Amino acid sequence: MVASVDRDKCMYCGGCVSICPTDALELMETFIKVDEDTCVGCGSCIRFCPVGALYEKDE
Repeated sequence: MVASVDRDKCMYCGGCVSICPTDALELMETFIKVDEDTCVGCGSCIRFCPVGALYEKDE
């Protein structure tokens, strides 16, 4: 499992980026980029997101 971002829901607040223990998320200009090779699937970002924009995606 890796994290994925629903761009329609995402507010680009960057909270998920700061909470990620492996730095797998990067705040780009108009979206959050997930490095699937770095993401360990811990779910921290999914639980942290205030609008539910992050979800589990099978690798």
